[in-house]
Amino acid sequence: MQDSQLYPHALTGRPVISATGLFTPPESITNAELVASFNAFVDRHNAAHAAAIAAGEVEALAYSSVEFIEKASGIKARHVMAKAPVLDPEIMAPRWPERGNDELSIMAEIGVAAAREAMARAGREASDVDAVLCAASNMQRAYPAMAIEIQQALGIVGFGFDMNVACSSATFGIQTAADYVRAGHAKSVLVVSPEITSGHLNWRDRDSHFIFGDVATAVLVEDAAIAPAQHWEIVGTKLKTVFSNNIRNNFGFLNHAHPETAEAADKLFVQEGRKVFKEVVPMVAQMILDEAARLGIDPTGLRRLWLHQANAGMNRLIAHKVLGHEASEDESPTVLDTYGNTSSAGSIIAFHKHSDDLAIGDAGLICSFGAGYSAGTVFVRKVG
Repeated sequence: MQDSQLYPHALTGRPVISATGLFTPPESITNAELVASFNAFVDRHNAAHAAAIAAGEVEALAYSSVEFIEKASGIKARHVMAKAPVLDPEIMAPRWPERGNDELSIMAEIGVAAAREAMARAGREASDVDAVLCAASNMQRAYPAMAIEIQQALGIVGFGFDMNVACSSATFGIQTAADYVRAGHAKSVLVVSPEITSGHLNWRDRDSHFIFGDVATAVLVEDAAIAPAQHWEIVGTKLKTVFSNNIRNNFGFLNHAHPETAEAADKLFVQEGRKVFKEVVPMVAQMILDEAARLGIDPTGLRRLWLHQANAGMNRLIAHKVLGHEASEDESPTVLDTYGNTSSAGSIIAFHKHSDDLAIGDAGLICSFGAGYSAGTVFVRKVG
């Protein structure tokens, strides 16, 4: 008996990316501004603990520098939702007025903005969309799901749920949406990634205070039968997870820090950067090559790689392994320099900003990787 007889809706759709959307916060912090704030904090800390430092009981904090940041990451600036408190040496964290339960949450607000752009670019109304997946590295609350709040704000009748696979959330969301389309459970699915990463970054940690920025992206995954004439065929997707403590954030509703230790390091983003670099680069590069072989795609013929925007050095090595040569900016575009690491949204920003110029028939790869470890690949081909 055929699958279609057993399951009337099985494998009825062919998923494509119809459009993407992007919300960029208006405020940006340059490396120079960030370093000035951090070094002011260092001066205050070292002065307050001068006696203990002299006695060898407390280690003096070291300055950060623009040169250090750019060499370590390739980042030159990042957008944030709340610039002043992040740069205030007494606060060094985002702050905004708490909103009532009857008001749209800040995470939903930026997610809605990105989603509306994606819908507009595809010519979609709320009635055309069946589901909303909120795929992001940190959720503003446990429940109700952020996806359902975004769904309501957009006026979509259907369903929604949240999913978290850290920096790979968006690509995992794209495969999930594609699977719904293939199975016939939805014709049009929004994958929304509102990433307010400034909220889980330890701005007082010299090794990571420069990494993250805020943003929101949206990807509209639809059945090819209803997609706009020009779209991106989803040729194939692959997901992978391997448990690692080398990137971790312990903040959650079961293990809140006590008020007096709310900035405890393990309740914010922490990572073993060198270990991550050494372990993730070969894992992701091999995953891409293996999936390309399975799909019958020559990786050296990929027109463009839209890689996760976490570290310029990691992307350079992965692209070289995949393409067989040092990738040009055209082959592997960077948004990391002006956006910073935006977690799961990074590769989507790169795709959103650097895909319109490709020719019909060109193939490319959207790829993310991060905590978990997690990695996701989405091979696409331009149609129109």
